[in-house]
Amino acid sequence: MIIYALVVILTLGAMLLAAGVRVVQQFERGVVFRFGQVRNEIRGPGLALIVPVVDHLQKVNLQIVTMPVPVQDAITRDNVTVRVDAVIYFRVIDPVRVIVNVQDYESAIRQVALASLRSIIGKSELDDLLSNRERLNQGLELMIDSPAVGWGVHIDRVEIKDVSLPESMKRSMSRQAEAERERRSRVITAEGELQASEKLAQAAETMTAHPAALQLRLLQTVVEVAAEKNSTLVLPFPVELLRFLERATPPEIAASSEDTALPESDQPAETAAPSEIDRPDEAAALPEADRPGETAALPEAEPAASRSSPAPSADLSISPPDRHLPDPHVLDRTAAGGAQAER
Repeated sequence: MIIYALVVILTLGAMLLAAGVRVVQQFERGVVFRFGQVRNEIRGPGLALIVPVVDHLQKVNLQIVTMPVPVQDAITRDNVTVRVDAVIYFRVIDPVRVIVNVQDYESAIRQVALASLRSIIGKSELDDLLSNRERLNQGLELMIDSPAVGWGVHIDRVEIKDVSLPESMKRSMSRQAEAERERRSRVITAEGELQASEKLAQAAETMTAHPAALQLRLLQTVVEVAAEKNSTLVLPFPVELLRFLERATPPEIAASSEDTALPESDQPAETAAPSEIDRPDEAAALPEADRPGETAALPEAEPAASRSSPAPSADLSISPPDRHLPDPHVLDRTAAGGAQAER
């Protein structure tokens, strides 16, 4: 009997000991309720002994909790409908207030996050929602953290994950971005042309002060083009280079080159070679058969006056400008010589 009684007592003691022993994890804290009243002592990690049936231990997780906020349809300040979702990172800093003050603190934080997200979207414009997202995150964090502090919860971070826009708004924004980039490109191009024109003006002033620099630049351009092994070379010849060469050429060489460069129409007309009629000495030396101006049968000698001034014929054609008419005195002497030979 005694042995059975000891066994029963030991068994009951073991059961009571097992009922009063709790294990608290490193990331947890234990809040003890004795007859429904919270004990000020918070049980840390390890074995926690409580009085069975009298005490009740409730564990609270102190890890950072990641809570996604469902997608919310809201209207921005500039009347644009958007769909926004977010994520919240929070942790418990006071286990007693979390259990005593709030029935379900996770659900309470989720509802506060939904309301705060819709409120901050309605107070912001679309451009701020897209570009100043960091400022909106900070504002959203303050709005959620204000009631959560009284619940023993600390909001570590709030992030707006995605902002969905209507297709029409996306196309409008893409056109706006394209126009903005086009404006920037034109401004950059204009600035580059302005700087290039300033440099070219400085180079022109230098070449004006030193005309040989223009010729050196031309030769350098020829060398650069010839380095590509082209069969055809098109080279512009500037007027300034001609002026430089004109100033550098001596006056004597310039005058001789101008004479040789005159066309045939500008050169003085050459006198035609004298004909045989103009050379009476050569005509007298020829044989009788080959002498010009003689005919096979000549009439009686006419008076000298009639021979010296023959009447012009109406059908006489005008001689070309490069031929010369024979001298009338030469014709008289030739005709007289012929008449004497006939007699």
